[in-house]
Amino acid sequence: MARDESQMESIRVTSRDPEPPKDEKPSSQNTGSELKPDRDEKKRELSEEDEQLKSELEMLVERLSDSGAPNLHRPALEAMRTLIRTSTSSMTAVPKPLKFLRPHFASLKEVYGQWPDSSADKALFAEILSVLAMTYSDNGQRETLHFRLAAEKLATRPEAPGIWGHEYVRHLSAEIGDEYNARSENDEETDDLLGLALQVVEFSMAHHGEIDAVDLLLELEAVDQLPRFVEKDTYERVCIYLLSCVNLLVPPDDILFLRTAHEIYRKHHRHYEALIVALRLADPELIRADFETPTNPSMRKQMAFLLGRQQIPPSWVQDESNPLDQELLDCFYGTNLSRHFIDFGKELGVQEPRSLEDVYKSHLDNTRASLSTTIDSARGNLANVFVNAFVNAGFGNDPLIVAAEEGSSYVYKTKDAGMLSAAASTGLSLLWDTELGLSHIDKYTYSSEENVKAGALLAYGISHSGVRTEMDAPLALLSEHIESKSRLLQTAAIVGLGLAYAGTQREEVLALLLPLVQEETTPIEVAALSTLSLGFVFVGSAHGEIVPTVLQTMMERDPAQLEDKWSRFMALGLALLFIGQQDNSDATIETLKAIDHPVSKEVQILVDACSYAGTGNVLKIQTLLHYCAEHVTSQSEDSAEGADNTDAETEANNAAAATPRDLYQAFAVLSIALIAMGEDVGAEMSLRHMSHLMHYGDPVIRRTVPLAIALLNPSNPVVPVLDTLSKYSHDSDLDVAINSIFAMGIVGAGTNNARLAQRLRQLAGYYYKEPNCLFIVRIAQGLVHMGKGTLGVDPFHTDRQLFSRTAVAGLLATLLAFTDAKGFVLDRSHWMLFWLSSAIHPRFLITLDEDLNVLPVSVRVGKAVDTVGQAGKPRTISGFQTHTTPVRLGSHERGVLATGEYLPYATIMEGFVLLHKNPNNEE
Repeated sequence: MARDESQMESIRVTSRDPEPPKDEKPSSQNTGSELKPDRDEKKRELSEEDEQLKSELEMLVERLSDSGAPNLHRPALEAMRTLIRTSTSSMTAVPKPLKFLRPHFASLKEVYGQWPDSSADKALFAEILSVLAMTYSDNGQRETLHFRLAAEKLATRPEAPGIWGHEYVRHLSAEIGDEYNARSENDEETDDLLGLALQVVEFSMAHHGEIDAVDLLLELEAVDQLPRFVEKDTYERVCIYLLSCVNLLVPPDDILFLRTAHEIYRKHHRHYEALIVALRLADPELIRADFETPTNPSMRKQMAFLLGRQQIPPSWVQDESNPLDQELLDCFYGTNLSRHFIDFGKELGVQEPRSLEDVYKSHLDNTRASLSTTIDSARGNLANVFVNAFVNAGFGNDPLIVAAEEGSSYVYKTKDAGMLSAAASTGLSLLWDTELGLSHIDKYTYSSEENVKAGALLAYGISHSGVRTEMDAPLALLSEHIESKSRLLQTAAIVGLGLAYAGTQREEVLALLLPLVQEETTPIEVAALSTLSLGFVFVGSAHGEIVPTVLQTMMERDPAQLEDKWSRFMALGLALLFIGQQDNSDATIETLKAIDHPVSKEVQILVDACSYAGTGNVLKIQTLLHYCAEHVTSQSEDSAEGADNTDAETEANNAAAATPRDLYQAFAVLSIALIAMGEDVGAEMSLRHMSHLMHYGDPVIRRTVPLAIALLNPSNPVVPVLDTLSKYSHDSDLDVAINSIFAMGIVGAGTNNARLAQRLRQLAGYYYKEPNCLFIVRIAQGLVHMGKGTLGVDPFHTDRQLFSRTAVAGLLATLLAFTDAKGFVLDRSHWMLFWLSSAIHPRFLITLDEDLNVLPVSVRVGKAVDTVGQAGKPRTISGFQTHTTPVRLGSHERGVLATGEYLPYATIMEGFVLLHKNPNNEE
């Protein structure tokens, strides 16, 4: 075949017409038909300039091949280098010198091999061959890299690779990565590759190729080398790219990227951004170092607001030898959060309490829906209590309980357990208002009704959720009831402590609750709730005392107790200790495998999922999907066939065994959402998985899918999700319908979404004969209008870079209760809905001056835009509107200052932002 091609080429050459005389110019008046042959002629023939270049290059090749004239080698190489470097061509064409030298590549390699290593010119020869090898880059031999490394070894002072141009550097980078992977598999040395790669990185960083540089170092597992190449003009783009890659990497690369970004920010004195990265790492030493570094008191206040929002333990930033001053403590503890929130409500015109009719809008319903209130008045009143609490949360003026006249409070219009929830709802209405809250709640502690007293204890914890006080009122008021003989008061105090001190890692709470977990005689309900409260307080700490205690309890407890429905909260309490710990949970998971009980599998799934919460780890999601694909059969199918004992105990055991233990599949579905949340691509893919699971999954999986969808989109009512949940809310399985309705509430929490509110009103009419469904519809309506549209339950904040571990804990605990809604929320444990209070947070942007006084300024609020890798200074928001602060921020929204009059201390306009005058403002 090659011979045939050469024969054809010789025919073409001999058949060419002779060249026209040089003084004759081709006619420019060609017709369209004459144009095509002319173009073909150009293809066949070289221009005079190209012919000259080709002959010159061939002459240089001949000189290099002439071993008898070594004195001509250096000038020939220099000339060849100059011709290659100075060649110009279009972006899509191969440079002409490389094109003309390509046929001589093999012969030049032979000549190179004959030259001795002692030759002073061999290094330059190797460089030229390395460049020529680009034209053979598809042969898999990585010759560009091979000759480049040879040049590095031979030359005393090798030239930088960048002098050969961007395309050469790009080829070199690709081959370095391939070679590194090949050598790593064979455990060979890679130091020479790293040295060359650092030269490439230096060139890329100087020529706007930051992303290429990061990718190369990632492939060589040497990202920690990056900070020394980053300058003040490039650090921002580099760090944004590093942080955007984190969710797409597997451990330990993700941690390495975060630490590298943190080091770069510290090097360039960007303390606020460094603190955000330190919080992502949850490293107490880095957090304290970043917090103490700035000398500007205003910057420290701004950082204290961020630390308070993330609810990190106070011991991480202060100790007895180094206490914070009062202003910093107020920012850190959220002391003025309630005052600012109420002022924010006044600015928005939503300060006045909202009635139930404003939420239900029953005058818009058809006639039969209005009859629903007469079906179960006690259940209806209970629903009203929750709706009233959610809608007026934080404002402290709800009309049914706090602001109700003496004797007309809804606390006494409910029955039994309903009184507990009604009294506890006072804490939600007075959320964050620790002073007024204590005086309002106190009167219920003197009630003769045990349910009301228990509700008051729970209210103490709810009202202190997310804020801290030096008084430590919840600890003083609740600790005396921890040993109470009344189960009701005891569990209320335990849950209240968990909510009040979530994330604080208070050792006093540990001393109170851990004995209840250890004691074998403690009822499983009390032990499980104690474990869960410890999980709230020590969330993400992998506490060295709690973990072994819980594991020992699970091993020693009677198997019948572990079968109890409350055991799932013990599992969650243990799992919450490992939020964000990643592979630090491996030892605990191995220990759990030793427990010979089905609950072991459930706990393993939860612990593993919490360890990788929000990371988007694909391998973990694949494992969980395998769990969902299993078909669970009853344990007694095989053993029942030969059984002939019919006594009562055997029948009871057979009945218990006949119920398949499929709760682990419900946990697996929730865990998929927990891992995927916060990573946009993973979350979108997970929604597709949920659709498949809904179609093909067993009943327990179908019931959990809506809860998982809610966890993926808290306070983010996007239309496709609403449509999906609306469809599921009419499912023939009422458990699926109930969970879907509640999920609609979580997805729309605090958004006042009109489309969602209308659908819930329609559902109220649709389920007017189903008390359970109607109750959940009312709860969902209350959630959608939560805080009159000023609150949210999305755990992600600070431009979605951070997620609040306490908020995740609150969401998970509530959703876990709905894995058996009829056994908990729809029975006597509807107070579990108040676990959401640890996830509730204002969705506002309030600008303050350096003395922490409100400073109204003009800001633009719009949908956040991904600017990773974009050139220049692109806009970070789209579809924006201009407002004057304070303003409400929706999920996935971002604020920026509209004018240059002020500069923010925080790079992310969210929550409380301190401003200072811009000295360079010319407006």
